[in-house]
Amino acid sequence: MQAPAAYPLKAARALALHAQGLAEPLRRGFRADVEDIHSAVERVGWVQIDTLQVVNRAQYVTLWSRLGAYDTDLLDRLIFDGGSASADNGRRLFEYWAHAACIIPLTEYRNVMPLMRRRGQGRGGWHRRWAADPNNRKLVGATLSRIEAEGAGRPADFRTEKKAPGSWWNWDCAKMSLEYLYDIGELAISNRVNFQRIYDIRDRVLPDWVDRNEPTEEDALKRLLEISLRALGACEPAQVGDYFHMKRTEAKPLVNSLISEGAFVRIEATLADRQAHELLIHRDNLPLLQKAADGGMEARRTTFLNPFDSLFWARGRDMAFWKFHQMLECYKRAPDRIWGYFCLPILDRDRLVGRFDPKVERRAGVMRLKRLYLEDGVMPSARLAASTARAMKDFMRFHSASDLVIEHSDPPEFGDKLAAAM
Repeated sequence: MQAPAAYPLKAARALALHAQGLAEPLRRGFRADVEDIHSAVERVGWVQIDTLQVVNRAQYVTLWSRLGAYDTDLLDRLIFDGGSASADNGRRLFEYWAHAACIIPLTEYRNVMPLMRRRGQGRGGWHRRWAADPNNRKLVGATLSRIEAEGAGRPADFRTEKKAPGSWWNWDCAKMSLEYLYDIGELAISNRVNFQRIYDIRDRVLPDWVDRNEPTEEDALKRLLEISLRALGACEPAQVGDYFHMKRTEAKPLVNSLISEGAFVRIEATLADRQAHELLIHRDNLPLLQKAADGGMEARRTTFLNPFDSLFWARGRDMAFWKFHQMLECYKRAPDRIWGYFCLPILDRDRLVGRFDPKVERRAGVMRLKRLYLEDGVMPSARLAASTARAMKDFMRFHSASDLVIEHSDPPEFGDKLAAAM
C-alpha cells in the first residue's frame, strides 16, 4: 500500500508505544523471567536509575510498566550477579551514563568507551577542573591502587576528612576519586548494597565475553543515536539526541549523516495539533509504521509510567503526540506543586489520560493515592475505571500492597469508580 502524504496521529502514537514495549496487553498469567527482563532493557536501549522510592525505584517501575509484576532480584542479578569478580560472571547489563545514570546492555559497552575516554581527557563536566589539582591526581592513583590490591569497595571504605571545595553534592575527596575513576572507565559498579554503589576494577566486573574494542567516537555516537531512534519510534529530527542526553548541536550533524546514509528516514505525520510535521523514523521501523497506518497494529495496554520513563525523553514530544505535559515536581516546594510530589502518568491504549501521586506504605501494605487526576476532556467511564483497576491491582502486587486508599480524586466520580472496580 502506498504511504500516505501524512501518517495519522494514531499510527505515530502506535509506533512510539510499540517501540517502547507499551502497546500490547500482557498475557494472562504472564510472569517475566530473566530473558524477558533483559529483552525489555534491550528494547528501550537503556533504563534510567533514580534513588527516589515513594514507590519502587524508577528502574524497577520502568520495567514493571512493560512486564507487569516481576521479581526485581532478577534485574539485580543481570546487573551485579551478587558482586561476582569471576571472569565468567553472569552480568549482562551494566551501569553508566546514557540519558542519565542508566542500566545498559553489556553488548553496548564498547560504544560508551569513547565517552569514558572523553571524560578522561577532561571534556565533560567537573572532570577537567577536579583532575587538574595535583593532590586529587595523587588521591586517584592511591584509590585505584587500593582497589586493585584489596578488591571492591564502597565510598565509606575510603573516608577522608577533607571535603571537595565548592562541591554542591558535598562528597568527600575519596568519593570524588571513586566517581572520577568510574566515569573514565577504570572502575565499574560491582554491586549495590542498600543502593550504595560498590566499585571494583573494570576487568573484574566485566565478563570475559564483553567486547572491549573501542570504536571511533563518531561511530559510537551514531550507533547510540540509531538505538535511540529505534526506541523512540518516531520523533522530530532535533529530538533524537535527547534520548541519549546528547546536546542537540552535537547530535545534529550525526543525525544528518544518518539521514544521508539512509538509516534515518524522513516522514510526515499529523500530530496532536492536527498539523502535519516532519518526523524521523529508523528505516527498520518503516514496516511497523505502515502496519499501524493500515490498522494492523494498535496500542491496547493500560499501565502507569514513572516520571523518568524513556517514553518522555524526547523533549516536547509529550505535548506534540499526546497533549500531555509530563512534570516531575518533587524538587519544587510543596505549595508550588500542581499535581504532587511524584506523579505517575496513566497510559490507556494510545492516550495519556491522567496521573496520580502515590506513596506505598510498606509496613502497612497500603498503596495510598494522595491525588488522582484525569486530563481535561477524559471521561471517567466504567471501561477506563476497569482498565485502570486491573493495572492498579498488578501495581499493588508489585509493591506487596493489599489495600488501596484514594485521598483525593478529580473528578471525584473516577475515584469512586476505580475503588468499586478494585
